[in-house]
Amino acid sequence: MKGNPRTESPPDRPLEPPIRPLVLVHGTRTSKAIWTPQLTALLRSGHPAVAVDLPGHGARRTERFTRARALTVVDEAVAGCAEPPLLVGLSLGGYTSLAYAAEHPGRVAGVLLAGCSTEIKGKPLGLYRRASRFVTRALRVGGDDWFVVDDMLASMTGYSPLTDLRRVEVPVWLVNGRRDPLRLDERRYVGSRPGVRLHVVRRAGHDVNMHAPVAFNRVLLDALHALAPRERLAPALV
Repeated sequence: MKGNPRTESPPDRPLEPPIRPLVLVHGTRTSKAIWTPQLTALLRSGHPAVAVDLPGHGARRTERFTRARALTVVDEAVAGCAEPPLLVGLSLGGYTSLAYAAEHPGRVAGVLLAGCSTEIKGKPLGLYRRASRFVTRALRVGGDDWFVVDDMLASMTGYSPLTDLRRVEVPVWLVNGRRDPLRLDERRYVGSRPGVRLHVVRRAGHDVNMHAPVAFNRVLLDALHALAPRERLAPALV
């Protein structure tokens, strides 16, 4: 007696891993607009990305800059991502991103730091702050937004990025323009913990993402590839 033919349901295919999102954080006296070359390239490659304005900048230019408020702005952007993002920061945004990653383990997948490879602790920021006030008032230069420089220097006094770098539990990339004066301690950064990857971009200065957008974007995409889930990198099996 022949039995009824057995039908088998096709095996469930695993859900395709989500594409890694990014959060980008700008430097002092700029805005999220500096990331336009990166946002264009990232969105073209299918990566969801968002750039934020820090307090005292861009759409938040009427706010006073504080470290706590800056970290809140980053946290709100990270919370809006579908999964832990690659956190990218330039200059002040790099120091802010590093501090965020150290204080919130597990919320980001990796950190890419540009133009912030200088140990701040021990530097005479108080002297810089007083000098900037004097120059601004005496020479009437700097514009209406110069207060953010004073706020930034006040918030960074005593901060040690090297200490936070040793606390971070995710992959770290350093990207510096060869002409950037703020790469004084990049070798100390690299030696502070295993797995820190350093990229020095020729013919670029402090604003490396704008001076050499193609080279910077290449590092960004390489970092995203390194963070991609194994399933996405593996060839499809038929």
